[in-house]
Amino acid sequence: MERLDRILAEAGLGTRRQVRKRIRAGRVRVDGRVVRDPTLAVDPLSVRIEVDGVPVQIRQHLYLLLHKPAGVITATRDPRHRTVLDLVPEPLRRPELHPVGRLDKDTEGLLLLTTDGKLTHRLIAPRWHVERTYYARLDGPVGPEDVAAFAAGLVLEDGTPCLPAVLTPGPGPEEARVTVVEGKYHQVRRMFRVRGRQVLYLRRERMGPLTLDPTLPPGAIRELTPEEVAALYAAVDLPLPARVAAQFASQGAPVTGQAVQVASGGGQDAGQGAGVAGGGGSDSRGSLQGSREG
Repeated sequence: MERLDRILAEAGLGTRRQVRKRIRAGRVRVDGRVVRDPTLAVDPLSVRIEVDGVPVQIRQHLYLLLHKPAGVITATRDPRHRTVLDLVPEPLRRPELHPVGRLDKDTEGLLLLTTDGKLTHRLIAPRWHVERTYYARLDGPVGPEDVAAFAAGLVLEDGTPCLPAVLTPGPGPEEARVTVVEGKYHQVRRMFRVRGRQVLYLRRERMGPLTLDPTLPPGAIRELTPEEVAALYAAVDLPLPARVAAQFASQGAPVTGQAVQVASGGGQDAGQGAGVAGGGGSDSRGSLQGSREG
């Protein structure tokens, strides 16, 4: 059982204060009966809730996959620049929606948005070793010595140590993919700089069990599938939230938290399949932000 005002706020109908005003104004019905008490405890999966005569889609959290374009900053709000939240269609906007980690302004690729702060903390915490794979176009080739240096753990120009990373040259002579398990400021670009290479173009292709959806052009966004959501929680050893699991079960979707392997290893070639990947295992507001990557 949960408070009615909380249910409506999580469904994206406004802040707690806003939905309380709606409830007190008699605009909310539960199983056909007008309710004016915001604290009323109900089971959101067993009752029908309407606001202004429109049925409310009950959900506990929102999970979105964005193909972040270059030129957009990873933040919830900014007075001067367009943010990733500005790309979210109005029906999917929520007060608690935030990016999971950051990509710098010039980096493209996969960016996860969610309302679940606990999931965010685990996905960006280095102790969970959630892998991020990037495709990089460089100003010159990389070779076996660079691969070994990345694997040993580079020290950046300012003395900051990096955890071991996987560098895979190719497919072209001045292209490479790198997989890291942390998100230091401009980390990938700075790692290549230590090895005497400049990154000309950078795109994140994978985060944990998620890979960039090739059907999404830059700037496009979609909701995660139940399988993708379950895989994210499994990757950081979290159970699915109860209402999320119940929602998926009612849809006949898997709720075991097991990943469905579609791609694996250190990333994917441009244009290959996307979805849930094997591997992996470990700008928003306040402590949810984490360092800007890329």
